[in-house]
Amino acid sequence: MFHVGGARSALHNWALARQMGGAFVLRIEDTDEARNNPEWTQGIIDALAWIGISADDEHFEGPHFQSANADAHVAAAQRLFEAGVAYYCDLSGQEVQDRAKELGITGYDGYSRDRGLDPAPGRVLRFRVPDGTTIVHDEVRGEVTFDNSTIEDFVLLRGNGTPVFLLANVVDDIEMSITNVVRGEEHLPNTPKQQMLWQALGHEPPQWAHIPVLVNEQRKKLSKRRDKVALEQYRDDGIVADAMVNYLMTLGWTMPGGEEAGSEIFPWSEMEAAFSLSAVSLSPAFFDVKKLVAFNKQYIKNMTVADFVEAVDADLPPDWDRARFTEIAPHIMERLERLGDAPGVVDFLFLGDGVDPEIDADAWAKAVKPEWATTLLGEITEAYDALGADEWTHETLKATMETLMVAHEIKLGKAQALPRVAVTGRSVGPPLFEALEVLGQAETVRRLRVGMTRAARSAATD
Repeated sequence: MFHVGGARSALHNWALARQMGGAFVLRIEDTDEARNNPEWTQGIIDALAWIGISADDEHFEGPHFQSANADAHVAAAQRLFEAGVAYYCDLSGQEVQDRAKELGITGYDGYSRDRGLDPAPGRVLRFRVPDGTTIVHDEVRGEVTFDNSTIEDFVLLRGNGTPVFLLANVVDDIEMSITNVVRGEEHLPNTPKQQMLWQALGHEPPQWAHIPVLVNEQRKKLSKRRDKVALEQYRDDGIVADAMVNYLMTLGWTMPGGEEAGSEIFPWSEMEAAFSLSAVSLSPAFFDVKKLVAFNKQYIKNMTVADFVEAVDADLPPDWDRARFTEIAPHIMERLERLGDAPGVVDFLFLGDGVDPEIDADAWAKAVKPEWATTLLGEITEAYDALGADEWTHETLKATMETLMVAHEIKLGKAQALPRVAVTGRSVGPPLFEALEVLGQAETVRRLRVGMTRAARSAATD
């Protein structure tokens, strides 16, 4: 599944590609058969499309499949061998480890550098790392210097003749005319090796940029084994795509003017235009799920009713009346944290006429406890039953209750507690009077009468 860190990197690349009039290139690096599955590939494409990075856009190129370019990878390795910057080595992995242990070093010691071996089954091709240093010019980190003495002669072709990812990656980048590489900082240690390969193959390296990792609340790097990291999980949990995009863009980067405005909520068009790698922080960014949910709540609140209904449609039972749901939708949008919460908030409206809601026992016991509660419930029931059909509006329902509660010297919040539980089964939910308007007069009064009977039984039991 698509990691949220990968999604943030993709958004940074997408912003730059569109700023520069270039192309965002999606390449599926599928040479590792154990990690290659068509369903996973489609999952990446779908996840990117969800956050607005789509093949429908002129700035999108791909997907390309690395496996289709295998011949070019091998040919490049052969050119490096012929140029003398790569050589064959017949040491097995175990023999490399044994020599390292004997010499008191870590890794490969360059044993075959000057042995002049020709290609043969079982022999790997290694790159001859030059002396000196390698300077990586990074748009986020500035100049990063690597001592080449700490980099062993790395493998280009395995003993079976297949290219390793490092070589394939560079060859593909060269052939696709990649000018900018923006990725997570965990890839920085590989960059000097890749830069050496670019130069050895006769090309100028791309502009590198390594953005900080995402961490959890313990400030540990987000892990698939420990944390919720899949973009698709958040999508399925009811996070709005625009909220996810906005939140990811705040991780390690601040929208110019955002602090002065006191808000981090911005449309993609503004973030795309303002984004700059030079403004990306060097510090790890905390992926705060609570803050993401706060963003999501704001985005749900700002949706049009039509967009909201469309967004939650798949979460609604197929037999629910969509017209009725559309009526109540404006009254629940401000209260939802996730799109998927919507059905559970309004399910009492879709039970069908004559079907009682399941009553929360604790909520009922608390609501029925005051001495005036049962009496007021009866007064409200009779008053609501007496209303004309054209009077069944949330304004009239509220005004009617307010008139009745005066004699009991209570406030509206207390007055509506027992009617709410009687009608909805719960002590919390959408605005009561708007919900009653949608439920309708006959069913509302019927449930209130059932509540009166229940209240009478509660009083008798007490």
